[in-house]
Amino acid sequence: MVGMTRALIALTSHSDLGTTGRKTGYYVGEAAEPWEVFRAAGYDVDLVSVAGGEPPTDGRDSDDRTQNDFLATAGVTDTPKAADVDPSGYDVIVFAGGHGTMWDFPDDPDLAQIARSVYERGGVVAAVCHGPSALVNLTLSDGSRLVAGKRVAGFTNDEEAAVGLTDEVPFLLADKLAEAGAQHVPAPNFTEHVVVDGRLVTGQNPQSARALAEAVVKLRG
Repeated sequence: MVGMTRALIALTSHSDLGTTGRKTGYYVGEAAEPWEVFRAAGYDVDLVSVAGGEPPTDGRDSDDRTQNDFLATAGVTDTPKAADVDPSGYDVIVFAGGHGTMWDFPDDPDLAQIARSVYERGGVVAAVCHGPSALVNLTLSDGSRLVAGKRVAGFTNDEEAAVGLTDEVPFLLADKLAEAGAQHVPAPNFTEHVVVDGRLVTGQNPQSARALAEAVVKLRG
């Protein structure tokens, strides 16, 4: 493609962690690390969230320079909502994770339209940790599921059990991806793991966010 590569990082707007009484949101590192990798590669990077405004955060490390730079300069306090984003200008979309995504990513038609447009124009769709929840219902223009027949990574059932949230999430991500026709490829808990299948790039957990973005950059050449 001619000109600067443009990437969009999608964030959840959901803040309630099931019935736990705890808060959630997007996992900051899973947005910040791709943001940093993409900018270093010369990409133009924008953010989007389901509801717009300032999305809720989870997993922030206040001592992490990348996360602090991201929160200070990436525009997180005033993100556009997905319905207001023109997908035609983007070559890459990354669905950052965080448990909040499990509630609002799967059935958001505007996020789905952005991803469909990016993919069908030859771009890359990527998702990390719980971010692949955006893919479980995602169909292409011909009605087929984007993940059908593809190898994918995503937060595993064992990892969900390890964080004690198996009974709180609306579904188990690995199971739902498999139901959509994907081959879920797990790695040991909380180890870096990225799967590339064509122009679909997925990562298993927070430890995979930077490698996911690096795989996208490599794929784009």
